[in-house]
Amino acid sequence: MKVDSLANKAYIEIRRKILSNQLVAGTRLKEDLWAKKLDVNRMAVREALTRLQGEQLVVFGEKGGYFVKSITADDIREIREIREILELSALRLAIQKIDDQQLTKLEEICNDFTSMVARGYLSGALEADVKFHETLIDCAGNSKLMDIYQISNIPLFHQKIGKTQIHMNDYELTDQEHRQILKGLKDKNLPLAQEALTKHLLRGETASLEIE
Repeated sequence: MKVDSLANKAYIEIRRKILSNQLVAGTRLKEDLWAKKLDVNRMAVREALTRLQGEQLVVFGEKGGYFVKSITADDIREIREIREILELSALRLAIQKIDDQQLTKLEEICNDFTSMVARGYLSGALEADVKFHETLIDCAGNSKLMDIYQISNIPLFHQKIGKTQIHMNDYELTDQEHRQILKGLKDKNLPLAQEALTKHLLRGETASLEIE
């Protein structure tokens, strides 16, 4: 496989784990470990990390090495604001365009989330959460909106400021809110879907800002 293909493989995998908060703020990303984990060479990992640095998902440490970028309270607020702008807009478009196949896909993602939680598979639940919101954007049927969403590198909220471990003790509420959004789409009830999504995002922001 070409170096650029290997680098893209590393980029996609590391980016996915950062955005789903499987790799939390401050985590050091060691080139040799990721090369072994992803079965690629260190040059490919370095290229991927350099790209992620350019996208402000990782930073280069003062003493060397790459680390997942830390987030501030202002970052959390801005993340919630941009998600509201993009995802509420997506709902307005999706309510007019969504078909049975897309509704089924969203329901399957909800079921996957429930299943992952029941089995204690946190990483899988986090990825299902990311997939649910990406699919909402996709259901809007607007490629430009999807481009903006992906370029924005929008992470999940399930991490507390100042914590070095994944924070997600609200599985049941997340599941309920996802399914309420889905119900709004099924019933063509835009206010219901938007209310559920807004509540979901505000709760995520609040949980992330709680410091124990």
